[in-house]
Amino acid sequence: MASRVEESATATEEEQQTEADVSLKREARLRKFRELHFKRNEARKINHQEVVEEDKRLKLPTNWEAKKARLEWEVAEDEKKKECAERGEDYHRVKLLEITAEDAERWERKKKKKNPDTGFAGYAEAQFRQYQRLTRQIRPDMESYEKQREDCGEDFHPTSNSLIHGTHVPSKDGIDRMVEDVEKQIEKRAKYSRRRAYNDDADIDYINERNAKFNKKAERFYGKYTAEIKQNLERGTAV
Repeated sequence: MASRVEESATATEEEQQTEADVSLKREARLRKFRELHFKRNEARKINHQEVVEEDKRLKLPTNWEAKKARLEWEVAEDEKKKECAERGEDYHRVKLLEITAEDAERWERKKKKKNPDTGFAGYAEAQFRQYQRLTRQIRPDMESYEKQREDCGEDFHPTSNSLIHGTHVPSKDGIDRMVEDVEKQIEKRAKYSRRRAYNDDADIDYINERNAKFNKKAERFYGKYTAEIKQNLERGTAV
C-alpha cells in the first residue's frame, strides 16, 4: 500500500515537472515572438522614415547639396569675421595665416587649370613668364659642375666671408649658347612684330594706320551687331 502511494506521488511530481517545463518553453517562445514582433515594427518604422527622407531628397533641386555646403561655409565665414572684428584683428590676414601650403598649391593649380593662359596682363607679368620659359629650357652640364667643384675645393660652397662676385669666367661654349639663344629670341620677336600684309581688295574705311587698327578692334567686338547697318548704308536704304 505504501509503495503505491509513493509511486502515485512520484508520478504526480513528474507530471508537475513536465507541465512546468512546457510552461517555461511556452513563455520563452512568447517572449521571442514579442521580440520579433517589436523588431519588425521597428524595421517598418525605419523603412518608412527612409522612404520619406528619400522622397524629400528627390524633390530637392539637383544642386541642393552644393548650395547647402555653400550656405554652411558662408555662415562659418560670417562667424569668423565677427570674431575677428570683436578681437580687433584683420580677417583677411587671419585667414591667410590659417591656409596651409597644400591648400594654397591646390587653389593655385585650380586657378591655372581654369585659366591656363591669361594673355598679356602687363610687362612685369610678360617678363616673369619669359623667365620661367627660359629657365625650363636650361640643361645643366654636370661634367662642368663636377670639374668646377674639384677646382674650387672648399670654396665651392661660399660662406659669409667668401668673395666670389666677378670672379667667374664663362666658358666659350657657354658664351656661344647664350649668343645662340639671344639670336633666337630676336628672330622670334621679329616674327611677332612684322608688318601685316596689305590687302588691295579690302574696303578702305580708315584715314591712317592707327585708325585702321582701331577699326579692326571695333569690328572684332561689334562687327556682328553693325553688319546689317553697314549694309543698309552701302545700299542707301538706311532709315
